[in-house]
Amino acid sequence: MEYFPLLELPEDLQAMVVERVARNSFQDLYRLRASSRSMKALAEMRRVYHYFDVLSFPWGLIMPSQLLKTCYAENNPSTIFVKGVQFFYSYDEQDYGLSLLKRAADAGYERAVYTHAMTQAIFYGDAQYFRRIPRATVDRVGKLVRDAKWGWGLWHTDEFHQIKAMFTSTYVPSFYLCQCANVVDRQCLCLWHIDVTKDDNMCERCFWIKEISLFFRDFEPISLFRDTSKW
Repeated sequence: MEYFPLLELPEDLQAMVVERVARNSFQDLYRLRASSRSMKALAEMRRVYHYFDVLSFPWGLIMPSQLLKTCYAENNPSTIFVKGVQFFYSYDEQDYGLSLLKRAADAGYERAVYTHAMTQAIFYGDAQYFRRIPRATVDRVGKLVRDAKWGWGLWHTDEFHQIKAMFTSTYVPSFYLCQCANVVDRQCLCLWHIDVTKDDNMCERCFWIKEISLFFRDFEPISLFRDTSKW
């Protein structure tokens, strides 16, 4: 197997490679960093911190607080997203939290694009941001957001629970009544089985009712990263 001569590239292209690796994998970045002095120097440039995805940091390892602060100072979209989630959903500082979610979404961070769209629809009745999410990617990104079970010590606000109760009683029944798709399973008319009730041919309205229902059912605030107000 032939190895790509990375060190023979111009330095600006080497820097681009390091940034791409930082975006995809902490483990690969540290392997690259250990490969040579020049790679180590490139990997330690502050602008590289902009590209880390802190939510892909290996489980079982504690991310240093200073690393998180440096990432946030470099406008790292994943840290902006984490802080936005905490401030909006746990600290009840919705204006500031929403502005952070929008910043991360505008930077193209997928989890933020999805969460910002959900937040706008749920709390402000504004569904226009769903158009930013290709329907083909909704299932994958939604699972990324909802499967982060890191809500230890942080809870949703009372407003979230009130809206959830209203949505469940008002919109979820219409999902089950709509005959837009083949019924796969129908164990009960509630949130718990809404993802296994219809096949993928459901209408647009039912598609987003299902997705919002899953968000209500499974989404938790992120507390793994301590108190983000200190960033």
